[in-house]
Amino acid sequence: MPHKPPTQEELERRNTVGIHEETITNVTSTDFPLSYPGEDHSWDIEAFKRNFRVEFHQNDPFEASFSLIGCDASIANAFRRIMIADIPTLAIETVFINNNTSVIQDEVLSHRLGLIPFRGGKEGLHKFLKWWRKPADESQINNSYYDFNTVSLRLEVKCEYNEAAAPGETDPTKLYKHAHVYARDIEFCPVGRQEKYFSGADAIAPVNPDILIAKLRPGQEISLSMHMHKGVGSDHAKFSPVATASYRLLPIIKIERPILGRDAEKFARCFPPGVIGLEKVTKKEAAQKGSGYEGHEGELKAVVVDPMRDTVSRECLRHPEFQGKVKLGRKKDHFIFLVESTGQWESDAIFMEAVAHLKKKARDLEKQVQNMVR
Repeated sequence: MPHKPPTQEELERRNTVGIHEETITNVTSTDFPLSYPGEDHSWDIEAFKRNFRVEFHQNDPFEASFSLIGCDASIANAFRRIMIADIPTLAIETVFINNNTSVIQDEVLSHRLGLIPFRGGKEGLHKFLKWWRKPADESQINNSYYDFNTVSLRLEVKCEYNEAAAPGETDPTKLYKHAHVYARDIEFCPVGRQEKYFSGADAIAPVNPDILIAKLRPGQEISLSMHMHKGVGSDHAKFSPVATASYRLLPIIKIERPILGRDAEKFARCFPPGVIGLEKVTKKEAAQKGSGYEGHEGELKAVVVDPMRDTVSRECLRHPEFQGKVKLGRKKDHFIFLVESTGQWESDAIFMEAVAHLKKKARDLEKQVQNMVR
């Protein structure tokens, strides 16, 4: 018997994760050879090109949302891991403390400084600055710092009484000078060719100048210098270019039978705002036999407006009046990414850099396989 090709309904079922009241079904991938008799599921690059696409939903400097459609979870997860761990950024690596009489211990203060995200000129950050390598001979470490691999910073703050403070003032920020130490108090100290790449609006500076570093009282001071180097998130989280990089599968909401009147209003409240809309039953719908809308012209009905906003809480499955009227699921090959940049890279540029990194990894793997065959 010749094998019949799968119907469109069957293909949609295979590509949908079933969401039920207490269980999740169809979570295993089956799009590989020998999964289904008589069907060829071998990977084909031309078919991948036809089906794969990227759609941006939001593209702001600090936050981007986009969809990868038509790819496997392994590819989507590779992009996520690269964005978190493999894209280099500049961060404070070494802190030289001359004097710290604040209540914060030296190591805690150093850790807080290391986690402050910095920005600067893109050409200088991504092209001019190179990697710093610790020399094998530690006696030569001071000779390993150059303008192209090390950025110097300084923090000099001393708390004093504010003579201009009003009598009876209790606000420490008005009663004292430098009662609070902020990221904006960090001073960039350019050397060599750094002034060419990091000057004016392109100068090295904290992304958010209002990050609180420490609190001081009269007589306390912080005096230190810092070195910044390039690094990657796999070495330390402070080098990660993203605050978060995550993805989720596209939610699927199918209304199988009409939900009308007060039930429709209740159904809409089971989802985040904007997911379910309320519309009036038209005369044409009410006249159509078997539609379920007969005799309900003018009543409110529930319709799916934007399933992408849904969090798949399954709240609607808890109510008996919706039993058999709605089906929930997730699309297996539609990944909705949310990328939040820390500020050194623009959010969409992080994804493009992740694509370049993945291509390089693939080329390196290809060369290794070729060498093994030889």
